[in-house]
Amino acid sequence: MTLVPTSFRRRLLIAAAMTAAATGALGIASPAFAQPWPAKPITLIVPFPAGGTTDVLARALAEKLQQSLGQPVIVESRPGAGATLGADYVAKARPDGYTLLIGAVHHTIASSVYKKLPYDFQKDFVPITGIALVPNVLVVNASQTSAKTVQELVAQLKAKPGEWTYGSNGNGTAQHLIGTQFQNLTGTTLLHVPYKGSGPLATDLLGGQIQMSFDTVTPVLPHIKAGKLRALAVTTARRSSALPDVPTLEEAGLKGFDIGTWFGVLAPAATPKDIVAKLNTEMVKVLQAPEFRRRMEEIGAETTGGTSEQLASQIRNETGKFARLVKEANVQIE
Repeated sequence: MTLVPTSFRRRLLIAAAMTAAATGALGIASPAFAQPWPAKPITLIVPFPAGGTTDVLARALAEKLQQSLGQPVIVESRPGAGATLGADYVAKARPDGYTLLIGAVHHTIASSVYKKLPYDFQKDFVPITGIALVPNVLVVNASQTSAKTVQELVAQLKAKPGEWTYGSNGNGTAQHLIGTQFQNLTGTTLLHVPYKGSGPLATDLLGGQIQMSFDTVTPVLPHIKAGKLRALAVTTARRSSALPDVPTLEEAGLKGFDIGTWFGVLAPAATPKDIVAKLNTEMVKVLQAPEFRRRMEEIGAETTGGTSEQLASQIRNETGKFARLVKEANVQIE
């Protein structure tokens, strides 16, 4: 057996240590320690309270996604400031694919209605895929008004200007802007009451604290079917498959009215492209499954899916569209 001098062995150890340090500094993972993604639970941040459309969609997606990815997918609510608090949290999260945002149309509106936002929705996020499009619906408390059409409601609103209240998911959200556009087009005056989400909004609407709302179909559908709320019109260009007998606002005389709520998944900017691609692939598989699509139809949601680039294009287009609408409606939040 050949003996290696102690001084030589020491030099070998020092060289090995320096190589390891250099490897770590360069961000080169040792094969022994490299872990395939995902290696731990993934969190979907919902920027609204539990019980609303965003929460329902997130939980349905999470349930199927964790089966395909082999890791728990946790849904966490971070509501507030018209969905911008949750977005800010994800924008500042580590871009490793483990913290994702359920984004919505509200985020493209916020870019125009808030004078200052702590993030840039188009620069600080990378879109993964769209999830669904859900129509908004004008509903009234069935026990508080006899109005069965938009025309009858407008007549009642004009008889008592400023006395009717409508709720929204917060300042700067789609419901807020829809309510503003509705007033502008009908010549009515309503009092806006912002909430943190559809859950508390529905509670007050059913309790009579507010008289109407322009919420998404999903959270109000059970109450419409139960006869507690009355649906007068949907806000999209097409009728909702969940409410086929309810006309659109355009059919009710408000020409050109077409505002719905889209939902999608986004990750912090700088998330590795291979992780974004894997997330897109697995999510689109879930969204295209017949069982999942049927489940979404039951709650009034139309699944979308698509590529990261398609969602990015939609965000750009809608940001411009709502910038014009916000300017016309003169909605501004500090």
